[in-house]
Amino acid sequence: MIDFSLSGKQLEVRNKFRRFSDEYIIPVRLKHDREGTSPHEIISRAWDEGILNGPLPAEYGGNGYSFIESALGSEELGAGCTGMGIIIDTHTLAFLPILLAGSEAQKSLFLKNITERRLLGAFCLTEPDAGSDIGGIKTTAVKRGNSYIINGHKRFITNGETAGFHLVFASTSPEMGNKGMSAFYVPTESPGVSIKSRMDKMGQRAAVQNEIIYSGVEVPSDNLIGAEGMGFSIAMDTFNHTRVSIAALALGNARAAWEYSSSWARNRIQFGKPITTHQGISFKLAEMRTEIEASRMLIWNAASAVDRGADNQAMLSSMAKYYATDKGMRITEEAVQVMGGEGYSKEHPVEKMMRDAKLCQIYEGTNEIQKIIISKNMF
Repeated sequence: MIDFSLSGKQLEVRNKFRRFSDEYIIPVRLKHDREGTSPHEIISRAWDEGILNGPLPAEYGGNGYSFIESALGSEELGAGCTGMGIIIDTHTLAFLPILLAGSEAQKSLFLKNITERRLLGAFCLTEPDAGSDIGGIKTTAVKRGNSYIINGHKRFITNGETAGFHLVFASTSPEMGNKGMSAFYVPTESPGVSIKSRMDKMGQRAAVQNEIIYSGVEVPSDNLIGAEGMGFSIAMDTFNHTRVSIAALALGNARAAWEYSSSWARNRIQFGKPITTHQGISFKLAEMRTEIEASRMLIWNAASAVDRGADNQAMLSSMAKYYATDKGMRITEEAVQVMGGEGYSKEHPVEKMMRDAKLCQIYEGTNEIQKIIISKNMF
């Protein structure tokens, strides 16, 4: 028998993140969306409350959550604000390569340093000419004695200007394409790291994305994660884990949009009765709720596969990411439609939720890339 009920610990994790969203995120989400500013006070509170570092083992200062538990947390962050949620989930994206591929010495040094100094992380892969085609990165890392010299240009980097460390992907053997990519732990204060323009975005405006220039940045050879040439496989393995969280963020955003619009519709009187009694509206709300439940099952199944180390985790994570984010976009659009002109007004949060939903379909691999991954695993 398959039991979809949550355990006591899972309920505790979900409730912890729900309380955090209700108490700290929701009251300020519209302010940060309007201003396009990073919520430093929320991130500081997230450190205080143990919201960051969910899947990081306790021995390194984390919570030791399973990826099922992490997905439950991400759903609640998404229900509060996907912009603030992606700040926290990007931090996980940045330290996971160390956890997955680092040596024991690197884990002990870097991961403990991150938690003890409360360093936020940035995952530095995307470049102006390398988005979906990450094998086309031009950032280089040249070995010189006991160091590597990094030069390159990164773009759309979440947490770029607020991070204390960057997990940088650079080519150590450019002639080898994907097989020449490597990963490095780079402290943000390293000489030669320049944080450039901040992206002005349609949605998820609480999360800051930057362009970053690495000009002659020198890091010790010990900062190479794994071995030379392992960068591409490290990135793919990391995405297999974290795409579940992106799907969960989108789910939380969609759930919040459904909850808000359905509650509003129950109190909206037209033609002498609540609009939820009209089939055109009730069918919309029924479809939205069904897609929310279906997305959650895909997410839980993918998260379970990641926790088990199943062979099909890449395919299931991509399925969950593309389905939940596509449905998240549709559900938030429908939430606006249910509310009509009110939904389009900034007096209500559903217009923000619709704007926020779009980016979930794009980052950590566009949904077109997810379908490529699924089809390759199928055949």
